[in-house]
Amino acid sequence: MDYAGRRDRLRRLLRRQGLEGLLVTDRLNVTYLTGFTGEDSFLLVWRAGESLLTDARFSQQVEEECPGLEVVVRPVGSTMVEAVRRVVRKAHVGLLGLEAENVSVGFFDRISARLSGVELVKTTGLVEQLRQIKQPEELERIRRAIGQAERAFGAMRAGLQGEKTELQLAHELEMHVRAFGAIGSSFSAIVASGERSALPHARPKPIAVGLSPILLVDWGANEGLYQSDLTRTLFLGKISAKLRRVYQVVYQAQQKAIAAIRPGVPAEEVDKAARQVIAQAGWGKRFGHSLGHGLGLAVHEGPRLGPARGNHSPSLLRPGMVVTVEPGVYWPGWAGVRIEDVVLVTRTGHEVLSSLPKRWEEVIVETRP
Repeated sequence: MDYAGRRDRLRRLLRRQGLEGLLVTDRLNVTYLTGFTGEDSFLLVWRAGESLLTDARFSQQVEEECPGLEVVVRPVGSTMVEAVRRVVRKAHVGLLGLEAENVSVGFFDRISARLSGVELVKTTGLVEQLRQIKQPEELERIRRAIGQAERAFGAMRAGLQGEKTELQLAHELEMHVRAFGAIGSSFSAIVASGERSALPHARPKPIAVGLSPILLVDWGANEGLYQSDLTRTLFLGKISAKLRRVYQVVYQAQQKAIAAIRPGVPAEEVDKAARQVIAQAGWGKRFGHSLGHGLGLAVHEGPRLGPARGNHSPSLLRPGMVVTVEPGVYWPGWAGVRIEDVVLVTRTGHEVLSSLPKRWEEVIVETRP
């Protein structure tokens, strides 16, 4: 990973913002800029350098993960505020940006009191906008996370039996992603059967999945740093014509949205492409969430694929962005259907990075009662 290059890109962004430095406090942003995976550590980036502020617990880890990076190890009994004060003074930063989304009011007040003469500026999304464009090494790791998740799902599906519960299947997914090389799941898996599939973020329960004809599974793998996020809806036993129709509409909506992905397209237009298909079927009000989100170090990051928000400027898709596309339709008390894949924006269009079967005839599962 070209961490030095990332910090240089951040410096150029700081210059355009008129800032002399940025105190990076978000853990994933620190990782993105340095490769350091520990916690409770900040990074100060200024026009002439950078310093990682940590404590003695991580001294050896920093040497292993960030060779050559200037590190300030604060002594036992010293606060992070005091460490920041010393480094900012040493770097002669007079106009300092703070990550507003990640800094508490209390920390802001304490650092402001200790940095008299330094102007503090609340910033939003500076590092996050850099993270939206994935480098080749990042894409390789995202592909790995997708592969781990897909193999885990294949193993779970192969052993799917009607007497197994939602909770058992969720535990199996966790076991399988680890068996295929991940350090764990990206998030707690959603395994929802029957009417519980209408809960977009259902928590698995000890309910036998063979008691109903529908099973929604939303899961992902953490390959070590980068994440995957996929959803498949499976059908067991006798399926009504209406349920089949719902699935086909959601499938068509996803296909339309994926086809709309290319550089320069507003993100809300991709959402609109899927939403129109579902609305034309008469179910527009049953699609109650955004179409998708960016994927990388975090399961949910920029860009957002969703309807326009007030006076916000349109977010244009750019090559290197990785997004999920996950339309869904939900009937409380009956059923829900969602299909989710991971898509890369390329220079000429898009590439679907995930490959699990999803055509109607491919999501019918024969299980023992």
